[in-house]
Amino acid sequence: MQPELLLFDIGNTSIKVGLANECRVLTSYTLPANAGHTPDSLGLTLLALLRHAGTEAANLTACVASSVVPGFDPLLREAVARYLDCPLYCAPDDLPIPLENHYERPSEVGADRLVGAFAARRLCPDAASLLVVDFGTAVTFDCVSGQAYLGGLIFPGPATALAALSREAAKLPRVNLDISAREPAPGRNTATSIQHGLVFGFVCMVEGLSQRLRRQMPDPVRVLATGGFATSIARVSPVFDEVLPALLLEGLRRLYYETRENL
Repeated sequence: MQPELLLFDIGNTSIKVGLANECRVLTSYTLPANAGHTPDSLGLTLLALLRHAGTEAANLTACVASSVVPGFDPLLREAVARYLDCPLYCAPDDLPIPLENHYERPSEVGADRLVGAFAARRLCPDAASLLVVDFGTAVTFDCVSGQAYLGGLIFPGPATALAALSREAAKLPRVNLDISAREPAPGRNTATSIQHGLVFGFVCMVEGLSQRLRRQMPDPVRVLATGGFATSIARVSPVFDEVLPALLLEGLRRLYYETRENL
């Protein structure tokens, strides 16, 4: 089936772009959140992406986006208008998210967190509570009980922590966090010490915070994870019930089709 939607999950580090139809997210691409983008460079990139996926702009019904980078939004709107010629809807401004928002100031919650919570609720309708862990520039823990978004936690992401360590400690190298070890071992060189410290430190952090948050929500609690580092955690820990790489794109897809009659 041909895609009808172009989806954008716009983060501080990367932009995840998905193609979807009424049934599912068909494929996705990851672009850098490049501060040097112009509407033209972004629009031409999107046209190339559509060609690679075997489709074209004329087949699109709409574009749907969530963004935590306000400065990028006007650029995206101009690129979509000029090169794709279809409407762009942004969550939650254009597409309200049907969850009770219990934040003290509801507008302060990142759109990505609300969309992820919404997607989790739609994918797991029978779970009393949900904990959504999203690994990006920050790691966010978002709590859902019934149809209410309760709030959550924010922690520096693995890449952010590694960059800060390298920046603040001049003698420490920047290392790759893709390791094969299943248990932490005393590092006998600096690179291994950093790798095991960060990877298994994040494992313990996620396990500990998940356990503490679960105790505050009605059972059963289902723990879902998304974002690039989620698979690294899942490889060595049973903390997640499921890892869903396209969780936010799926949330945007469902949000559009649920609310399109009101657009």
